[in-house]
Amino acid sequence: MRSSFFVSIVLAVVSVVAPAAAKLSVVTTTQDPAAITRSIGGDRVTVTALAKGYQDPHFLDAKPSYMLLLHNADLVEVIGLDLEIGYIGPIVAGARNDKIQPGQPGFLDLSQFIQPLEVVAVADRSQGDIHPNGNPHYWLDPENGRAMARGIAARLAALDPGGQALYAANLAAFEQTLTAKEAEWQARMAPLAGKPIITFHRSWTYFTARYHLEVAGFVEPKPGIPPAPMHTLGLIKLVRARGIKILLVESFYDRSAPAIIAEKSGARLVAVASSVGGDAGVDTYFDLFDRITAELERALRS
Repeated sequence: MRSSFFVSIVLAVVSVVAPAAAKLSVVTTTQDPAAITRSIGGDRVTVTALAKGYQDPHFLDAKPSYMLLLHNADLVEVIGLDLEIGYIGPIVAGARNDKIQPGQPGFLDLSQFIQPLEVVAVADRSQGDIHPNGNPHYWLDPENGRAMARGIAARLAALDPGGQALYAANLAAFEQTLTAKEAEWQARMAPLAGKPIITFHRSWTYFTARYHLEVAGFVEPKPGIPPAPMHTLGLIKLVRARGIKILLVESFYDRSAPAIIAEKSGARLVAVASSVGGDAGVDTYFDLFDRITAELERALRS
């Protein structure tokens, strides 16, 4: 109650004294659309992401500071598919900014631009922390990054018609670089096509679909459920039986169970960022796939 009162007072002050921003103020929930938006928006936008790349994007608190940030935003970009279900509603409502409410031009759900995978017709909590409308980790397919970039460019142009030419040029440059990079990534991943791997969470659904890897099992018995000893033992047996070489883990997860599986089975543990900013040197959307594909290529060769 006290924090709500504090936010109300600060918002009132900000509304009076804050000068109009010359640039579009964009807030994204995660780092990946932030990186793409910076590429498209150039010097006509300022971009802030709520989640750090080394944080689990499912679990952020609805902090008063986020409401203050969104109060002056021109555009809010969300991943959608319930990734931010625990916090985006309260902070958007608490921001007291009519421009960024759902259904308004200042609210952009990026999931509308992609074809979701793992849609669940009937879902219940016994299945773990699932997303019935589809897996939200779609930015890990670079072609979905292309779709996101196009959607972002269109929305920036709608909000800032004076920047339309710049946004179009930057989008073209982004896509040209992405096309060239995709050829590199495809070459690195080609030797892994058809091979089974183990992953921690269902973060890699779109990535493995793009590069034709088989996910033979998960460290989590169900999404969001920590592994029990019997489940871990079962995975060790599975890895040995199938000769699985790679255990792929998002860098922010606890590595104790994956380390045991790798040690007992002979698989290579690959802990890597699943978002921009998740590891040192992963500063752009292209860096993200450079790092993931390089680490997987190295693991296959070792």
